[in-house]
Amino acid sequence: MADPQKIHPFHDVEAPIHQPSAPLVPRNMSKSEQGDPEKLHHPPPSPPPSPLHSKPPKKRRSCCCRFFCWLISILLILIVAIGITIGILFLVFRPKLPKYSVDELRVSKFDLSNNNSLSVTFNVTITARNPNKKIGIDYRGGSHISAWYNDTKLCEGSLPKFYQGHRNTTVLSIPLSGQTQDASGLQNSLQQELQQNGNVALNLKVKQPLRIKLGKLKLFKIKFRVRCKLVVDSLDQNNSIRIKSNSCKFRFRL
Repeated sequence: MADPQKIHPFHDVEAPIHQPSAPLVPRNMSKSEQGDPEKLHHPPPSPPPSPLHSKPPKKRRSCCCRFFCWLISILLILIVAIGITIGILFLVFRPKLPKYSVDELRVSKFDLSNNNSLSVTFNVTITARNPNKKIGIDYRGGSHISAWYNDTKLCEGSLPKFYQGHRNTTVLSIPLSGQTQDASGLQNSLQQELQQNGNVALNLKVKQPLRIKLGKLKLFKIKFRVRCKLVVDSLDQNNSIRIKSNSCKFRFRL
């Protein structure tokens, strides 16, 4: 009698191996300890800041910025407008600087007294030229002119008030007078320079307020200063004095 055939269980090698899956939540942990899964990835929003620690509003700063921007813009527009106006006036009137020259110097008095005081009286002839075609010069009061030797003022005076029209030449004869105390050293210095160089260097200083007239329009008052350097052959009174050289420079001040 043949042996009964034994049946062995068949095992599929390619079949996936099923392992028991671990529970998502341990059994000994409650749901409240684990938390809601949706809230794990999305944290709760932070509470609004306290009013005491909140930042101040920026409206005031923005208003200040706008104000300064408008102010700067207005200033730039005014500067551009003034520049354009000056340019137009320059092109229309073609302004030229006036010219001055010292043509004559006469010494009426140059005496050293017994108390070492020097009394000086000059008469200066100045020629003022206005080369402008459409600009007049109104010389105002309050002018001052003085004659100097080195740092010592010898005499002084003032210019007359007058109006100088277009392309006008005006000759002014201006008396100057003054007195210098303790002038013995000054007298010796003058004589020594005459003996060594044969001439004396003098300075004329002028301060003159004036107004420029453009047609019928008078502009604001301007002050200008003139400095003239003279070289004369002598300072003898009542004698003809020859001016060897003279040069004048001036500048304006508003």
